This record gives sequence, structure tokens and C-alpha cells, in this order.
Amino acid sequence: MHDDSSSRIVAGLREWIATAAPGAKLPSTRSLVSQYAASPVTVQKALRALAAQGMVESRPGVGTFVRATRAARPNDYGWQTAALGSPRNRIPQLSRALRTFPNDVIALHSGYPDRELLPERLVRTAFTRAARSDATVNRPPAAGLPELQAWFATELGSVTSPGAMPPVASDVTVFPGSQSGLSTAFRALVGAGRPLLVESPTYWGALLAAAQAGVQVVPIPSSAHGPDPDELARAFEQTGARAFYAQPNFANPTGAQWSTELGNRVLEVVRAHGAFLIEDDWAHDFGIEAAPVPLAARDDGGHVVHLRSLTKSVSPAVRIAGLVARGPARTRILASAQAESMYVSGLLQAVALDVVTQPAWRTHLRNLGHQLATRRDLLVNALRDHVPGARLEAVPRGGLNLWLQLPDTTDLPRLVRDCETASVVIAPGNEWFPAEPTGVYLRLNYAGPNPGAFPDGARIIGQALAQQQAQ
Repeated sequence: MHDDSSSRIVAGLREWIATAAPGAKLPSTRSLVSQYAASPVTVQKALRALAAQGMVESRPGVGTFVRATRAARPNDYGWQTAALGSPRNRIPQLSRALRTFPNDVIALHSGYPDRELLPERLVRTAFTRAARSDATVNRPPAAGLPELQAWFATELGSVTSPGAMPPVASDVTVFPGSQSGLSTAFRALVGAGRPLLVESPTYWGALLAAAQAGVQVVPIPSSAHGPDPDELARAFEQTGARAFYAQPNFANPTGAQWSTELGNRVLEVVRAHGAFLIEDDWAHDFGIEAAPVPLAARDDGGHVVHLRSLTKSVSPAVRIAGLVARGPARTRILASAQAESMYVSGLLQAVALDVVTQPAWRTHLRNLGHQLATRRDLLVNALRDHVPGARLEAVPRGGLNLWLQLPDTTDLPRLVRDCETASVVIAPGNEWFPAEPTGVYLRLNYAGPNPGAFPDGARIIGQALAQQQAQ
């Protein structure tokens, strides 16, 4: 057996296969060993190579055969057009903020904090404890673990204003993340085909949830300081809407935090129109200079439906949120939630409860605020140095994002492509508008990985923008 290489056998068999009929059986291994004066191991290696190329297929106990092939043709899914019909609501594409990229890029696009900003040790320990508990086999109550319900109620109750009734555990429904909570609230409180008032711009996930629920989105202009209460009142009167979705604290994408006066005026408008305010408190744990106080803490009549998520602050693997609603609204929300998912994983609820009830959780949040401040200021200063043509209306006092306005002549899709070519990933702001964008914006996340590269990222954005303006 003078030739130990399988390449000679592969070449010879390829010639044989070219003239053989599909399904023809190849010579046995013993015959090939004799024909090519090779070892059985070398023959098997050659057969595996041909199989990997899709030329042969092995049938254990029978032999190796020429693979039957068919002429390639394009898939025809045209029949599905008639079967599906025209969509009542066109579902937006998933945001660029959810895309993943290699580790060697400068990622300013994501909506999640970097791993080093998470309480990783607490989460790992909580999973270990939960794995040894009955949470791995027990079915939790539909509304959530009573202890976790109580925690969400206590958190909101601790900041409730005098005269307002603090929530109780039975007011809370636990959801598998805020996205599920939004979809359920929109279905239960608004309903398909009915109007829902939203800030513009607003969280793209809320727009997705609204589309899935089939509600009619009505935009309300909102700035870095919040919406105009007069515009809100006018929209209620014109549309007959009975719900307003908003983010009073560190809004995504603008970073806006409503003043106490603005919050009170919005509550007055909502009460006057017998409506609900669906308050998305996604950034509750991301305060920097300001501690967020939910509007639900000033609610005394069940007008505010409060949604607080733990997914971003605890771990993306722990998709848990608590929704506080009172009266018939809570009953309707719970019924809709049960119809969709029956109950939320008891294991994940146990992990979330374990993490947020540890003394180290509060220490983590204090350190998190300092880290976010450092990262935010680093990116803000870098943008001011390298992107002078851009405008940052306000530096947010919490949250994860900057809302950067670019010159109106900017070709935003081209800017995004040019930056990505230079290994800087950014999120175009048009994804956050429920209607046509009112300007050219970028939403930049200062909580992403490798903050030391923020100045380089800002420099590349500035260079790409300057090149456009020069042309």
C-alpha cells in the first residue's frame, strides 16, 4: 500500500460517479482497497469527503450510493399571498438595536447594558439556588409568585405620595418581560382597531406591540423634556382614545424625564378624559443624577397602569416584569395574560426575586449609577469633540441612551452603512417614530461594551458625516 493519500481515491471516484446513474451503488470498501492499493482507513476518509461534498450517501449495513439529485428550482410561495390576505396592521421589522455583531466592532446600537454592568455573581448564585428548589418542578400561580408580586407592590408603595393608595400584591401581574406586558395591556385596555396615544418618538418595541395588538397608534409630539399636555388633551378629544402610552422617566430613545409639574398636568388630562396612562418604567434602575419616581405613585383612581421590567437591570436571561393595575382593568389584563401564556416560568421568577432581595442588590445599583455616569459623560464629550455638526438637546439624567440630532441634509442610511464599514455600529433614529420622522437622529447607547473605544466611535461618525457634507 504505497499511497496513503485519499485525494487519489476521491478523484477516481468522482470520475466514476460522473458516468453513474443516481442511486448507483459504489464498489465495496474491500474492492476499493484492492483497486487503489490503499488502507481501509484511507478509503473511508475518501468516502467521507465525497459525502461531505454531497456526491454520495451512506446507508449503514447496505453500502454507499451515488446521491440522487434533482434540478434546482426557485421556491414558489405565491399561493400564500391569497391564503394570508392583506395584513390589517403591518408589523414593523425588528429594530437594529437587537442585532448582534462581532466583538471587534464599536457597538453603540444596542438597547441592553454591557455584561460588566450586570449583577452577574448575584444572578449565577440565584440560578444555583433556584435549581435546587421546588421552582424547577412546581407550576406557579397565573398572576405570579406571591412573594414577587409583593416585592413589586412594595417597591412602588415605598414612593407613593401621601393621599394616594399604595398598591397591594394582588394588584400585580407578573409577565415574561415588558414586551409581553405591553402587548397584553394594549389588547386588554385598548383593543384592535381603537386609538392608542403614544409619544413621538417612542420605544420601538411599544410600536411593535401595538401593531401586533392591532391598535391604531396616534403620535403625540414629545421632546427631551416630555410631551405637550395641551397636544395630549387635543388628541384625546379628537380621537376619543382611552389610553396613552408613555415613559415619564428616562424615555427610550430621548432620555427625557418629566418634571413633577408636567407629570401632574398629564395626570389631570388623563383623569379628565376617563383614560388610562400606561406607564413604561423600563429604566427604573438606571438613575444617574435623579431617582425616578413613577407617576403611578401619584395615582389615586386606577388611571395609571405601571409596568416595571427587571430584564435589563438583572439579566437578559431573566425576562421578568411586573404590571400594577387596579380594578376591572387588572382583571381584564390577567385574563388576557392567561390566554396568551398561562403562567410565567417559576424558575425565572425565583431567580429574579432572589437577586432583588439580596442586600448586595442595592449596592450594585449604587455602583451602576456611577458607572453609567462615567460612560455617558465619556460619550457626550467625544461627540462634542468629533461631531460638532450634531445637536444633543439634553444630557439625560438616567437611562442608557443619547438622542443625537444630525443636520437635515444627512443621508442616514448611508451614514449607518459607512460607519458599519468602519466597524462602528449605530442605530438610526427613524425606527423610534410612529409616523414620519421629524428630523434625522441617532440613538446611541452609552452602556455598551468597551467604553474606552467611545472616542474612536465618535470620531468615525464625525468623519463619515463630514465626508457627506463635503460632497
